[in-house]
Amino acid sequence: MTSRALSSVDPFIGCEPTDLHPTTGLAATWWSPKPQIGNTHPGATFPLGMVSACAYSGAYPTGYGRFDLATEGVPPAIHPVQLASGFTHFQQSGTGAIRKYYNYFRVTPMLEPLDSLGRAWELHDEQATPGFYSATLDSGIHCELTVGPSSAVHRYTFPRHTNARIVVDFSHGGLTIPFSRTHPLRSNLAILDHGVAAGQIVVEGVPLAVHLECPDEDWKSQLWYDHRRMPGGSRLDFDAIRPTTMRPFGLIWTGPVEAGRSIELRLGFSLRGMEQARTNLERDVPREREVFEVRRARTEEAWADHLGRVHVEAPTAERQTVFDTAVYHSLIKPAIMRSESPWWPNPGPFAFDICTMWDIYRTQLPLLILLAPAKAADLASSLITICEEEGNFPIGYRMARGADRFSRQASALAHTFLAAVCQAGLHGVDWELALTLMAQDLRRTYGEEFLRFGRAEPVTHTLDLAFGHWCTAQIAERVGDKALAESLAQRSAGWRNAFDSDGRLLRPSTFYEGTRWNYSFRLVHDMAGRIDLAGGDEPFVDLLDGFFGFGAAPEQQPGVAPDAEELLYGYDLGRFQGLNNEPDMDAPWAYTYAGRPDRTAEVVHGIVTNQFRATRGGLPGNDDSGGLSSWYVFASLGLFPVVGQDVMLLNAPAHEHGRISTGEHQLAIDTVGYRPPSPDEPPQFVAGATLDGHWHDRAWLSGEEFRRGGHLVIELADAPTDWGTVHRPPSFPT
Repeated sequence: MTSRALSSVDPFIGCEPTDLHPTTGLAATWWSPKPQIGNTHPGATFPLGMVSACAYSGAYPTGYGRFDLATEGVPPAIHPVQLASGFTHFQQSGTGAIRKYYNYFRVTPMLEPLDSLGRAWELHDEQATPGFYSATLDSGIHCELTVGPSSAVHRYTFPRHTNARIVVDFSHGGLTIPFSRTHPLRSNLAILDHGVAAGQIVVEGVPLAVHLECPDEDWKSQLWYDHRRMPGGSRLDFDAIRPTTMRPFGLIWTGPVEAGRSIELRLGFSLRGMEQARTNLERDVPREREVFEVRRARTEEAWADHLGRVHVEAPTAERQTVFDTAVYHSLIKPAIMRSESPWWPNPGPFAFDICTMWDIYRTQLPLLILLAPAKAADLASSLITICEEEGNFPIGYRMARGADRFSRQASALAHTFLAAVCQAGLHGVDWELALTLMAQDLRRTYGEEFLRFGRAEPVTHTLDLAFGHWCTAQIAERVGDKALAESLAQRSAGWRNAFDSDGRLLRPSTFYEGTRWNYSFRLVHDMAGRIDLAGGDEPFVDLLDGFFGFGAAPEQQPGVAPDAEELLYGYDLGRFQGLNNEPDMDAPWAYTYAGRPDRTAEVVHGIVTNQFRATRGGLPGNDDSGGLSSWYVFASLGLFPVVGQDVMLLNAPAHEHGRISTGEHQLAIDTVGYRPPSPDEPPQFVAGATLDGHWHDRAWLSGEEFRRGGHLVIELADAPTDWGTVHRPPSFPT
């Protein structure tokens, strides 16, 4: 089964602009201005590892591909075909508007003189599987990449040549689009022995070290500077490099090759110096002759293990690929390592590429808790350390000292994740320290305004902070601080202050990537109170129906460079933006709290069947470090986690059979009366369910029920029933 999952993953999904089948039915009424491209890359990755490696063209945002930066609509192409000037390390995964592009230590195999470094070759015969990427340059060099947790191995197979080259550019970083280059501030590199070198760059505040080995006896290494070799030189040191005067520099290996000869380059990385980089390489890469194949096999084994923790039997090969690739994309980021922090000396967990909590806290992090609980606990501990050392919990955290706060996006989202980790009973987290830091963090930035006035602007932060107080109260209950728990719970009632006087929608405010419609259907901890605020079940459902476009005419999506008039028209619709906007991700399940799980089934059916496809353009928008893909994983299983509230909502699965790890156990999900979903056919609805043979009439499971695992059987029907309409999901009034 696991080998099948490996073969059905397609890492190319999402790396080109959205190219879905024409939307039908309800989905045709949705409208999204956000960039219509997945922004993924097909490079070699390791599950939640430090390193990725991929062909480099300089395109946005991963360095791979053909497209420019776009904040609305379809991104314009900057290259007519797939190109590469080499192969770089450390890529983002599916992110949107960011300013950390990495792509360090570009490796370029060449037959041309060093003066040609920087030119691009066309890519042919690209292939990618989890942990592996390959392509052939139009120079005739066949290029293969694989990675370990902290390492990369390159293998280049050359045509016959008397002086082939592998060039490593230490000065390279970032993208080729305007204002996106990255330059080292300081650097040192040295040749240590035959075929062995090491170095470090300080880039964007990060001391990134590398240990390199190219052990072929008849190949020799040299340093180079400004496209000129340095015969006899064994060391280069730079301090206070200025971008305006910098010249490229690095290492070069050269030697003769017969046609078909392969040369390997092995790189170990660390944020704690060159000696640690060497140790990481020794740990990751064996000393056997066939290093590449051994490392690739180990990485594939790691991916097979992770992918095998959730499984479905899809109705078609295409839908199997969509699902398995969604699981794959969900487990690339964050990078979670141990003893790799360059700024504090403790030997504990260190995480980066949290890009950002706003993208991943609803879906990807709950999936991480289930499929990789030890890593989720490490991430929680890393967040606690970041707050302890730097003074606040981050919204985003890149490979750079100092949290990327993204203050306009959200507040207190780490609190939601920490509450979910605590509720799941994961081990290894210091909850006493966590509670102290969480309570203090609620007072910072927007939190001060919330504490003083009961509301913060932008008004979405009011919802964040109210829920952050509620989540922190759950930790206080665990620790046994009843007084603090009560005080926090009282303040969590402030979510009501975010809504307009009629209770229908949020107050007018400024909204990050959306309108007040997009944010008004968040699953707050007191959904019964939220529905009452809107006037009861029927008025609340009417609001949702308008938002999701029931009865509305189809809409046209923005194209390349949409103008202001087109965008204003779309925003005035106040319409669901599909899975292309994070605040909308939990909105389909708001119906369930109003006794209408049938409506949830209709909306989710429209998303699952219309917005995912097994092609390079098969995602409706930025994958956002797996936030989008993990939504698909849950939804197609008929599940949705209400993060921080320890509730799993139930819906009609998109697959006949499935199973998912629940931590220490597994939940098998089978269906009765299943028919394969199609965008041209109406959805199916849940008519009944049993859990371990016992009748289950609720459209939800408690976290304890879910984590216990077992066997869930869902009976499906072609028309709505009264299942799930009486016993609503829990609300927590304060």
